[in-house]
Amino acid sequence: MIQVYTGKGKGKTTAGLGLSIRAFGQGLKVAIVYFDKGGENYGERNVLTKLGLEFYPTGLNRRNSDGTFRFSITPKDITEAERGLALAHDLLAKNYDLLILDEINSTVALNMLDVQKVCDFIKAVPSTTELVLTGRNVHPDIIALADLVTEMKPIKHYIDKGVAARKGIEY
Repeated sequence: MIQVYTGKGKGKTTAGLGLSIRAFGQGLKVAIVYFDKGGENYGERNVLTKLGLEFYPTGLNRRNSDGTFRFSITPKDITEAERGLALAHDLLAKNYDLLILDEINSTVALNMLDVQKVCDFIKAVPSTTELVLTGRNVHPDIIALADLVTEMKPIKHYIDKGVAARKGIEY
């Protein structure tokens, strides 16, 4: 099955992480490839390491030292995205029960990855592997290949009041 978590609301990565922990707890073989999430700012990685759950961060650190985010895309960002997709291809040969491609939808939307290459990857996933793709602005071609698409929609969000991303909550 192919699952997609998308939308402007909070919870896409969190949903994927919850599923990964559930699957891992049931003895399934799980791997997560993080796209466009370089750096060490992600608290969940500490617990994933302690659990022995495999994860592979790709991307550059786009969070500036003052907490702001670098929105410009560089050739190095594109190279890192392509490295992430190549890594995901390599992981297919290892017979994972669950493979999560975190923020791959956003990576496609930002033109760091070609949507056709991602669709070709999806088509190559064996039926024994559950594939989860997260991130905003999922491409319609990816939706067409998915078995489940969940859109996270914000109703009310404290970021609108100027609350900054908080350690342990948003990252």
